[in-house]
Amino acid sequence: MNETTMLRLEYDQIKTRVSECAFSYLGKRHAATMRPITDIRTIKIRLDETNEALQIIRHGASVPVPSLEGMEHILQLLGTGYMFSERDFSHMAQFIRSCIQLIKYMHSKADAAPTVSAYASSMYSMEPLLSEIERCIHSGRVTDMASKELAKIRKKIAVTEERIKRKLDSLTSRHRSIMQENMISQRNGRYVLPIKKEFRKQVKGNVLDESGSGQTVYVEPAEITNLQFDQSANMAEESKEEMKVLGDLTAMAESYNRELSINTETVGVLDFLLAKAKYAMTLDAIPVELNLNGIIDIQGARHPLMSHTMVPLDFSIGEGYSSLIITGPNTGGKTMALKSVGLLTLMVQSGLLVPVLHGSRMAVFEEIVVDIGDGQSIEHALSTFSAHIRNMISILETTGNSTLILIDEMASGTDPGEGVGLSIALLEEFHRRRATVVATTHFSEIKHFAENTPGFQNARMEFDTETLQPLYRLRIGEAGESYAYAIALKLGMWTRIIERSEAISAGRASQNTQESFVIPPCVDDEMSSDDANKSLPKKAAFDDTATKRRKQELPLKTKPFALGDSVYVGYLDRTGIVYKTEDERGNVGILIQGQKLSINKKRLVLHIAATELYPDDYDLDIVLETKENRKKRKLLRRKHVEGVMIESPPENEI
Repeated sequence: MNETTMLRLEYDQIKTRVSECAFSYLGKRHAATMRPITDIRTIKIRLDETNEALQIIRHGASVPVPSLEGMEHILQLLGTGYMFSERDFSHMAQFIRSCIQLIKYMHSKADAAPTVSAYASSMYSMEPLLSEIERCIHSGRVTDMASKELAKIRKKIAVTEERIKRKLDSLTSRHRSIMQENMISQRNGRYVLPIKKEFRKQVKGNVLDESGSGQTVYVEPAEITNLQFDQSANMAEESKEEMKVLGDLTAMAESYNRELSINTETVGVLDFLLAKAKYAMTLDAIPVELNLNGIIDIQGARHPLMSHTMVPLDFSIGEGYSSLIITGPNTGGKTMALKSVGLLTLMVQSGLLVPVLHGSRMAVFEEIVVDIGDGQSIEHALSTFSAHIRNMISILETTGNSTLILIDEMASGTDPGEGVGLSIALLEEFHRRRATVVATTHFSEIKHFAENTPGFQNARMEFDTETLQPLYRLRIGEAGESYAYAIALKLGMWTRIIERSEAISAGRASQNTQESFVIPPCVDDEMSSDDANKSLPKKAAFDDTATKRRKQELPLKTKPFALGDSVYVGYLDRTGIVYKTEDERGNVGILIQGQKLSINKKRLVLHIAATELYPDDYDLDIVLETKENRKKRKLLRRKHVEGVMIESPPENEI
């Protein structure tokens, strides 16, 4: 599955939340490595398992999942020659006891949850190992009964310890007056008496230490020196025998290496299943019906990361149409609907239950690809449009009949006309490959395309036109509006600006916008259209509104523009004369108010052909190339606008 898709749809956050519901390190690891799968039979099994685990949690007591504390360390060292400590065996014993408890619990749930309980039936009780550990280890210490030799040694230690204490009690009574404090201390594991320094010679024995002030010396009395040497030897024998016991236990544990590994892995899987069930319970999630036909029909769906704040989504695709175009205002919920469909699909294919109503159906896809967010990168110098194009190329390379494509804001980031054309061509190609497509847009051309093309359907996000608030409900079968003017007006935009905007959108010109303008000085050098847009003064609208409307409604010219053609430049709202024909890049030289501009032919509309504007014997080369005739050309254009046809140019202007 595409990594970018999972990143854009925030699939990692779902894995994190499932991981938080896991109890063991293996359960958390399974959640962290969870990925969507594409085999429908496997997905059904995973969904059934999760649903069974959910029913166990809802209708049963707390599931006794064994703690895996210390088991990761134990499994890593089994068979390496490492000798386990008393602490390791305490963890191992607790794990085995918990496994036996889990096996019994799951056996009682075999009828209600046959799939989940089957995992526990594959586990081992390992009672012989548990019994031996419990016999040898108790409270983190090797017991006296671990071996006969150890019991004998510890008995000797106890006897010697008692003799030493009796001797010390006698010495304490004898030397109480010269002791710094009435207590027995230890230095380096040997008993000593704290004697005042000035009375050191009154006590026979070795000085093992002295205080920081130098006022006290710690003397090992000669009377107990031999006893303490004997005790040290006894303790060395004890340690040796304990190591032998731990070695025997380690060997026995290694013989159960396979059983310990299987039990640990099974506990991790069960913990992961229960974690998925716990997460499903937080979402009020349920299983859904699956299909391979691209049919998604979900009711009351909620985005899992916004499940308690989102307005439920009703969404359908795949029956009668495989491409859905969603329109509506900004912040109206289009992108959220898109992400909800994508993320819920990823969750289902990961064996997760989803927050929808009963009876919902979802399709299984081989690929889920998205183009959400502009993907701009300063590091790679990618523009919004470039990022979209790279995504589209990548999508085209992988798209097939089992692909879900989610596209947010089609035709954005470039010239609307070209962007719309490219978007429609892409939609046609995706449909030809029988992919399932859900896209959002603001452009009417794409809505009209969807309305009139088989296999496509429109949908809109509902909007309250009175309160100007989005309702976040999807209505399939209807195209929506952006409500830009209504929203702008509510936010305080001037009324006359809104009215003018509506007039421009409708292709109408205001009759009250005539303004005087100053004709700039003549410029001989060619200018770019962007420079012209900045340098030319604003031109007044045509006096005759009908004339302007007729210009706007003229179809695009399909043959090259000829020298002398009068053309209309829409984005400048001006007419001009062709003085240079189209070059290899499609740019045409246009003369407007004495300025020479280079404008792409796609932005030009033929106003009046040169054959209609000039007589046959009219020398266009002289008209277009001689600087002295600028005044004549201006007169020609003015007379033409006024409806006067020039039969021949005045001799004094040639």
